[in-house]
Amino acid sequence: MTRRLRTGCLLLMLFAAGAVLPARAEDEFAAQRRQMMAEISALARETAIETGKPAFDERVMSAMGRVPRHQFVPAEQERVAYANRPLPIGHGQTISQPYIVALMTDLMRVEPQHAVLEVGTGSGYQAAILAEVAQKVCTIGYSRVRTKQGDGFYGWEDCGPFDSIIVTAAAGRIPPPLIQQLKPGGRMVIPVGAAFLTQQLILVEKNRDGTVSTRQILPVQFVPLTGRH
Repeated sequence: MTRRLRTGCLLLMLFAAGAVLPARAEDEFAAQRRQMMAEISALARETAIETGKPAFDERVMSAMGRVPRHQFVPAEQERVAYANRPLPIGHGQTISQPYIVALMTDLMRVEPQHAVLEVGTGSGYQAAILAEVAQKVCTIGYSRVRTKQGDGFYGWEDCGPFDSIIVTAAAGRIPPPLIQQLKPGGRMVIPVGAAFLTQQLILVEKNRDGTVSTRQILPVQFVPLTGRH
């Protein structure tokens, strides 16, 4: 459903909210965007028992409707850019299913003043959604960035601590450095499980006293997070 970084390294970029590429209010993809939004809403209702969310936050849905998804896929995938399924973006990686992007973003409970870390970005689409709802996003992306190369398992300590963390590649276990970089009261959403098999989407909450609780949300399938771990 999402993608890993080549050569076992993760590039992380920092950019301000509002950096998303502009989309025309009405263009050749407008009808496809409306259909995508309708399908996300329908799936949210269908999975409400598992997720506890019959509808996603209006700010998340608004971001999903604004970000031009067709600009984050290869040219040959443009015509199906708004299909509610993952799409290949090259090098064995994919751009995540829109419903999963919306769900994971909603679970993070991002506020406008928050600093957010994304681990495992491929095309930059998830980062673009986050840039619409958060003040600061540390990830790999597009414009207004500074870059850092490293193993995503270890996060980005100098850029944190973070109100929310999203990991868009499957990890064999929840990385302790990411928990350490999460602020008390913060949330992390991460797929956990074996590579190329069904994993569990896990919601991690760091309580005010520093203790951590986890909850399984849905079975998912992401490509693995790469690196030494």
